[in-house]
Amino acid sequence: MLTVDFSRFPLAPGDRVLDLGCGAGRHAFECYRRGAQVVALDQNREEIREVAKWFAAMEEAGEAPAGATATAMEGDALALPFPDDSFDVVIISEVMEHIHDDKGVLAEMVRVLRPGGRIAVTVPRYGPEKVCWTLSDAYHEVEGGHIRIYKGEQLVERMKGAGLRPYGSHHAHALHSPYWWLKCAFGVDRDGEDAALPVRAYHRLLVWDIMKKPLLTRVAEQALNPLMGKSFVVYATKPHQSKVSA
Repeated sequence: MLTVDFSRFPLAPGDRVLDLGCGAGRHAFECYRRGAQVVALDQNREEIREVAKWFAAMEEAGEAPAGATATAMEGDALALPFPDDSFDVVIISEVMEHIHDDKGVLAEMVRVLRPGGRIAVTVPRYGPEKVCWTLSDAYHEVEGGHIRIYKGEQLVERMKGAGLRPYGSHHAHALHSPYWWLKCAFGVDRDGEDAALPVRAYHRLLVWDIMKKPLLTRVAEQALNPLMGKSFVVYATKPHQSKVSA
């Protein structure tokens, strides 16, 4: 399930891509399939091991075109182990809401992005996220959990302050908002067969939607995204003469 829309954020074969806070690797895998030279970085050692295994399996299965490369590595988003201007593209998806020093993360991303390069930032949308926080303290009061809720204009201004030039935005995953509201209402820590019946039923719907991609739910989600999309996505470029505001 991709949050970044690659029709709005095109990749060229050979682009050097950093998927920062890659998690399970969903965006890194897609970039690899599109012929990029991908670095997937996360501080979670176990997730990085799994991402590395999937990269190897994709290579063996011939899922990536010739010239594409993929590396999974452990690292700190606030001290990236790369020289300035190392990447053509940076993606950070559903990560910044977890990090206290979000301005520091933005500064590091801008540093390693080449002038003229592109960046995609996704965070939970304010409205749906506020509902989750209201329904359940356990949703966010956990180790490594969400520490802030971004308003759209706040994120855009932070990106501008870091020297980026936003050029587009949208919302995604409207069908996932009700699932998380149900989880928060019935018990966010209840999973699998222990989850409440409405949560289990809606989860089955989401799995069916992801696997089958029926036209009906695709159209419904597109219509609902502006109203209740779970994620807010912003695309930006790094100007050739970047000016960072105080």
